[in-house]
Amino acid sequence: MTGNATRRHFGIVGGLGALGAADVFFKLVKALPARSGQEQPEILFEQHPFRDEENPGAAGASQNGRKIYVFDMVRGFADRHVDTVLLPCFLSHTFLDEIAAETTPHIANIMEALRDYLTHQHAGVKRLGILTSDYVRAKRLFERYFPEEGWTLSYPRSEVQRDCVMPAIYGPQGIKAGCLRGSSVDLLSKACVDLLGQGAELIVPGVSEIPVVIDALQERGIPIIDTNQIYANYAVSDQIGLKAKQFKIGVVGGVGPAATVDFMNKIVRNTRAGRDQEHVKLVVEQNPQIPDRTENLIGDGVDPTIALYSTCKKLEADDANIIAIPCNTAHAFVERIQPYLSIPIVNMLFETAECIKRNHGTCRKIGLLATSGTIGSRVYHDAISNAGFELLVPDEENQNRVMSAIYGPQGVKAGFTEGKCVDDLLLALTSLVLRGAEVIILGCTELPLLLEQNEEFPVAGKTVVVLDPTEILARKCVQLSGNSVEE
Repeated sequence: MTGNATRRHFGIVGGLGALGAADVFFKLVKALPARSGQEQPEILFEQHPFRDEENPGAAGASQNGRKIYVFDMVRGFADRHVDTVLLPCFLSHTFLDEIAAETTPHIANIMEALRDYLTHQHAGVKRLGILTSDYVRAKRLFERYFPEEGWTLSYPRSEVQRDCVMPAIYGPQGIKAGCLRGSSVDLLSKACVDLLGQGAELIVPGVSEIPVVIDALQERGIPIIDTNQIYANYAVSDQIGLKAKQFKIGVVGGVGPAATVDFMNKIVRNTRAGRDQEHVKLVVEQNPQIPDRTENLIGDGVDPTIALYSTCKKLEADDANIIAIPCNTAHAFVERIQPYLSIPIVNMLFETAECIKRNHGTCRKIGLLATSGTIGSRVYHDAISNAGFELLVPDEENQNRVMSAIYGPQGVKAGFTEGKCVDDLLLALTSLVLRGAEVIILGCTELPLLLEQNEEFPVAGKTVVVLDPTEILARKCVQLSGNSVEE
């Protein structure tokens, strides 16, 4: 393998504490093995202005602006192929799980770094003195990683926390204000003495700026560790890299709108889940302005290829793993756009043919109820014949009934789901059964709004199978997510 193939890509989220982040950047460079030229690891350091609380370390401070900032930064790093993100901010580690759940790069965990370091480098030390903000204390961040059965945690007494720790960090003469000598160091030193007086064996900074003045504290004989260097070393040795993102289904919506809602309902219904968080992620690009597919295929309507492609690219950009198009007619355009996408379109027509072959393989004649555009494009003809079956389509009179059921003034696209549209559909369906159809495909995604899938549908004194390709597509998409009720 070449050097480029194994080169690491680090991203450092700056701006949450400018001095602390800069210190981590410097120590990360020190921790990396010396290399030259193109073999050097890529390090991206970014910081931008963002809305923050006047005193973000206060126990009741809102971290909303900080959360949004961190999320945007990590997402930006993902777009630039960063494999490991350093987040030198203990405040941000209180909501790290929220960020990690919605982003793909691995975020090196500073708390795991400290626990690993103390476990291996200070195995005999069990009484830790913690210097951190009121907010981190209130959120019990250190307690999550250093449980009582392994360590004893001490914090400065309330008056020392109020009069020494918080001013030393956030005050006008504090470290965040750039004051790295004098009163800020004196105040931190008093807090360390207080912790040592409580029996602490080792001082652990819980603010990324404190290591910036660590030399001054160590010169006073304070046993304090450099959490920024520990974090940098851990990030270098951490080989997790890009983690698997949560599966997401991208849906081309609006073709038509009611069929999109129907498809989403079928996704939910076919998902194995006991609570909200166990359902599959969905992103829907609802674009009813995609030109009518049938008008283009059988007339001189606008070509919908670019509109469909644009919609798919938006889903691709939104981290979808697969694309579902709950529109049979639109599948006439899939071969035009699939080669230019990096994620697959799950082909509803192919899946329908496979379903018939798998579950109804003894049947020979398959009837299709679909738009004239779908029939004219012959996409179903190809899918069904390739599966080894004969396809039957309505004669002209009954095809007009199907089009009326879909597009007519009392059709399903006009919002009707009973009455004339259902009558027209049943007449067309009956005509196919009388010609020998044993399986009927509801080959327009609006038709299942008029007639449900049924394995034993009685018609003309016979029993036929009525299949809903939207249902079949939904089941396939959920199966690909690994969360199907059938698994």
